Amino acid sequence: MTRFAIRVKPGAKRDAVGGEHAGALVVSVRAPAIEGKANEAVRKVLARELGVRSRDVLVVQGERGRDKLIELAAAPAGVEDVLAALRAR
Repeated sequence: MTRFAIRVKPGAKRDAVGGEHAGALVVSVRAPAIEGKANEAVRKVLARELGVRSRDVLVVQGERGRDKLIELAAAPAGVEDVLAALRAR
């Protein structure tokens, strides 16, 4: 199990993961922050980038805010290296 902080930018021009904001990984999604649409988009984008299923990406804190805590139920080997590379983008 791996946990990490993210900063979400809803309503972006494109879905993207990369960069850092106050120690948190930045995730930009096209979906608006309405009725959980941005949260679902965040789960899908992170799953794609990390090579896991979207159902394995859980928002455990910050459901209604831009700052969230993410938990990977089944983290693949080397996920910490992937997260570090995404923060460096």
